[in-house]
Amino acid sequence: MSERNHGPARGNVIARAIAVLAAAAALGLLISTSAGAADESAEPAAGRLVYERWCAACHDPGIEHPGTNALTTKYQGVKSGVILEWNDLSTELVRHLVRTGMSVMPHFRKTEIADTELDALASYLSRNAKP
Repeated sequence: MSERNHGPARGNVIARAIAVLAAAAALGLLISTSAGAADESAEPAAGRLVYERWCAACHDPGIEHPGTNALTTKYQGVKSGVILEWNDLSTELVRHLVRTGMSVMPHFRKTEIADTELDALASYLSRNAKP
C-alpha cells in the first residue's frame, strides 16, 4: 500500500487521540474540582453501608422490622419509629447504643463494627440532628 492510502486513516487516528486527550483533560478538571464534594459525601456513604449491613434488618421503615416496630410502639406517634427520620440522634448516643445495646437490641463488638465504621455510622444517623 502506498503512503497516500494511509494518510486519511492516520489523520483519523490522530484526531481520535486528540479527542481522547481533551476528554481526559476535561475529566481531570472535573474530578479535581469535585474532590472536596466527594470527600464530604464519603462518610455518609460509608455510614449508609454500615447501616445497611448491621442495622437495616431491624430498623428500616415498616412494621416488619422489629426495631422500627418496637420504637413505633414505644413512641405512639409522638416520634417516628424509623430512626432514619430522627433529627435528635447525637453521635455519642449512637456510639453508646451500638456498643452497649438496648432492650432486645444486641451490643456490637469492635470485631463486628470497627471504631471507624461506628464513627461513620454515628455521623450518618445523626446527619439530621439540629445543632
